[in-house]
Amino acid sequence: MANTPDHAGIVQIATTFDATEEAEALSLSVVEARLAACAQTDGPITSVFRWDGAVQTEQEWRVTFRTTAALAEQLIEHIVREHSYDVPEVVVTPVVGGHGDYLEWVRDETRSLP
Repeated sequence: MANTPDHAGIVQIATTFDATEEAEALSLSVVEARLAACAQTDGPITSVFRWDGAVQTEQEWRVTFRTTAALAEQLIEHIVREHSYDVPEVVVTPVVGGHGDYLEWVRDETRSLP
C-alpha cells in the first residue's frame, strides 16, 4: 500500500450513547483536550443487547475517535468517567494502514500544546 506506514501508531476508539447531545458533548470535550484528532458520530443505530438479565433493543449513536495508541488509555479513562452508562462500550481498534498524510495529521492534532 502506498503512503501506508508499517506501524501507524493510530487507533480508533468507539463508544455508544443513548442521546445525540451526550455524544456531541463528549466528542467536543475529547477533541478540545487533544485526546483525539477527531470524533465522528453515526446514528441512530439499533443496538440489541442483554442487560440486567433481559434482552433489550435501544436506539443509540456511535462515536468513533481517531487518536494515537499512546493516548488510548487516557481517552478510555475520559470516556468512562464522563459517560452516563454504568458500563459503557469502549472498543479500541488498531489502524494498520492508511493515507500517510492523514495519519500524520492525527498525530499532530493530538500533541499537547506548547
